[in-house]
Amino acid sequence: MAGLIKREDIDEVRQRTDIKEVVDGYVTLKVAGLGSYKGLCPFHDERSPSFTVRPQVGRYHCFGCGEDGDVISFVQKLDHTSFHEAVEKLAARIGFELRYEDGGSGPNREEVGRRQRLLDAHKVADEYFRAQLLTPGATEGRNFLHDRGFDRTAADQFGVGYAPQGWDSLLKHLRGRGFTDPELKLTGMFSEGGRGIYDRFRGRLIWPIRDIAGDTIGFGARKLYEDDQGPKYLNTPETTLYKKSQVLYGIDLAKRNIAKDRQIVVVEGYTDVMACHLAGITTAVATCGTAFGTEHIKIARRLLSDDGSGGEVIFTFDGDAAGQKAALRAFEEDQRFVAQTYVAVEPNGADPCELRQSKGDAAVRDLISTRRPLFEFAIRAALKRHNLDTVEGRVAALRESAPVVAQIRDAGIRPAYARELSGWLGMPVEEVSRAVGAAAKRAAQPQVGGSGNGHYQAQGSTAGRGQGSGYASVTGGGSAPGVAPLPPSAALPAFNRPDPRDPVAAMERQALEVALQQPAMLEGETWQRFSEARLSTPAYLAIHQAIRATGLASAGDPVRWVEQLLQEVPEPLRPLVSELAVVPLPASTADGVLRYCRDILARLFELQITRVKAEKMGQLQRLDASADPEEFQRLNRELMQLEMQRRSLRSEA
Repeated sequence: MAGLIKREDIDEVRQRTDIKEVVDGYVTLKVAGLGSYKGLCPFHDERSPSFTVRPQVGRYHCFGCGEDGDVISFVQKLDHTSFHEAVEKLAARIGFELRYEDGGSGPNREEVGRRQRLLDAHKVADEYFRAQLLTPGATEGRNFLHDRGFDRTAADQFGVGYAPQGWDSLLKHLRGRGFTDPELKLTGMFSEGGRGIYDRFRGRLIWPIRDIAGDTIGFGARKLYEDDQGPKYLNTPETTLYKKSQVLYGIDLAKRNIAKDRQIVVVEGYTDVMACHLAGITTAVATCGTAFGTEHIKIARRLLSDDGSGGEVIFTFDGDAAGQKAALRAFEEDQRFVAQTYVAVEPNGADPCELRQSKGDAAVRDLISTRRPLFEFAIRAALKRHNLDTVEGRVAALRESAPVVAQIRDAGIRPAYARELSGWLGMPVEEVSRAVGAAAKRAAQPQVGGSGNGHYQAQGSTAGRGQGSGYASVTGGGSAPGVAPLPPSAALPAFNRPDPRDPVAAMERQALEVALQQPAMLEGETWQRFSEARLSTPAYLAIHQAIRATGLASAGDPVRWVEQLLQEVPEPLRPLVSELAVVPLPASTADGVLRYCRDILARLFELQITRVKAEKMGQLQRLDASADPEEFQRLNRELMQLEMQRRSLRSEA
């Protein structure tokens, strides 16, 4: 086994990796102040962005759930890797060669983390399948693509390949590339029989399924030959890489446009994704052998920045019974979105691929542009299940459709659809409106053992974070979200929650934000003044003491500065340090940040002067001037000097 990675190399990887570029592969980030970015948290489901990234200090912090860390911990948590594997992955990303303790040279092919070996195997298989599509044996595969309007350029764009008909073509290829049978069994690309493992995909057209970062993690295979006894579509089974409930085909190609256009189009198959993208609908993705569920929604919401400021989710389904059922399943998940949900169903039941074949690219674009709200589709589907020619049928249809109308989030649209429903049913508007209102009241009633709709938690919630106290913060004069609760431990010091209404605590917090984010401001005489400052809030005092102990030796490198400080503070305060390091400073330009930092530090120093003056004034008042005239004069001189310093600070600020 290789030794531990050298500490200085870990630091180098952390400093040289742009955390924003890494996070951008998973979360849509928007500018949130100078040098700060914000998006929907990838660690918990939220409706308003509270996940903040500050590349200058190399850290992220969620003001909703309290998750925080650096680029290494981010990769660990999102890719489910060990610390060792995360560092190696990031080192490979920037082309940095790691060194190991005890003379180790790092893992060789047999010692690479299991996940990376699986990714390597999939990458090699992906390249193999693509090459096979160009061979004489893949004629049926090329004909299939051609018949559906896909040329070689399209096949290359989506990485389409071909699995030869033999039982061990891919197996031999991967063995020849150094992969062992125990490793290959874990990939999902092979089945196992009495004589060992053999190719799972044989004589099929192959689509690589990639994660949001663009790594191939599985394959989808379409039957081509009549003598193939398998299903029409065969996908990779569940593996440590491939979780179908968390995978969207085409997400690697569509993610940028989803974020830019604030739109995601969900189709049903690989060829439908291809048809949409080639027709100009570059936000199309597809599920892989499963319904569009909760985990898929989390991915979509993060990319859409689903925070209530617009965005749309469009589902396309076949016009058959199965498609109708899928649309209604999608409607059940509608309330998890803030974005408006729509459905686009071609009147004759054609899917996007068929539509493009028969009528061209424009027809696909028209299908998406003529979408209608998903709740309207659900209402009409409910009505179809009843005989509206009878009183009983109309009453039953109202009972089923009224809750659907009640779920419409836009309060302005809801009454309009109640009127529409009354027309479709042939019933008085008042009767329908009463039914909708009653359904809305029932839905609003709290559920026993639950917390209402369950879509979000209040800011600063400690749910899921264990017990203990949290912090409320004040930044730039206004309220900021609460930070992570402190984990309880009898062996660790306890810190009370700073009162956000306390102007002194607010002042001290702002000064620490400046110190953590702009340590260069502390150099020279400023460092002396900052070190001598006496903070009164226990939590902030502990951080201030840690800053003094750390010193300014690494202040020129904010990433290393914050990392060293995190090692110095008491463990319960590390989430607070992370928050202080990433919270956006209230300035939009470099000059504005400079002025703000000078002003905050000046206010901190003025506060210290005011405290010292108060102490000396007390001494002066208790002193008998006639008994000790020299001491009386000395205190007066010091008070005058302090007042001059205070005025000087004000003029500088």
